Amino acid sequence: MSGELSIKGLNVSYGPVEALHDVSFDVPGGQIAALVGSNGAGKSTVLKSICGLVTPTDGTISVGGETVGPRPGDALKRGVAMSPEGRRLFARLSVEENLQMGAYTISDAKASREMLERVYGYFPRLRERHRQMAGSLSGGEQQMAAIGRALMAQPKLLLLDEPSLGIAPIIVAELGKIITEINRDLGMTVLLVEQNANMALSLAETGIVLETGQVTMTGTGRELLDSPAIRSAYLGI
Repeated sequence: MSGELSIKGLNVSYGPVEALHDVSFDVPGGQIAALVGSNGAGKSTVLKSICGLVTPTDGTISVGGETVGPRPGDALKRGVAMSPEGRRLFARLSVEENLQMGAYTISDAKASREMLERVYGYFPRLRERHRQMAGSLSGGEQQMAAIGRALMAQPKLLLLDEPSLGIAPIIVAELGKIITEINRDLGMTVLLVEQNANMALSLAETGIVLETGQVTMTGTGRELLDSPAIRSAYLGI
């Protein structure tokens, strides 16, 4: 599974407001990378650019060595799936129906069944609640379902947008372990976007810091965790 991500010279504007300026970074295939920064730094705009939900004014994005075009379907064809901020589940559909929505582009029914079993293996509570309406799940369970739905697309590159948002610390720790297992078991490249820098950088091999739409620091997750500037700005130390 080759899901290396390369972003070069990415610029995005919302009207007269520049959201991203000359953003460039690489994520080697099979790694977990963390994109961290404060609220409004432009992290979600990076993900939306990868997925074709916003159109950059300049720059290139490639996954697995292939350029990702500006339309939303282009990223999916290149093997990209996203678990969005806020989960965005279909509240009146069952948990399993939500998961199956993630596999709508997969024509191999056997592969979809196998991935569903993998998802239930990572998230046993989803199996227990597979007939329950997704809107009745707890926040942590909804986040599990959102990640599971993205996994059902069998992506090369998994984008996770603020998975810890509004989740109890004990569930955040559990999700962190599961994200690591998914990466290890499936060889899947993961780009984790988080305000929770401690959680994200502790999982990541590669870390990228975004401030006011610009990359200000890169390094290993451990290097950034040990950086006095990062500890002061994002960890409150």
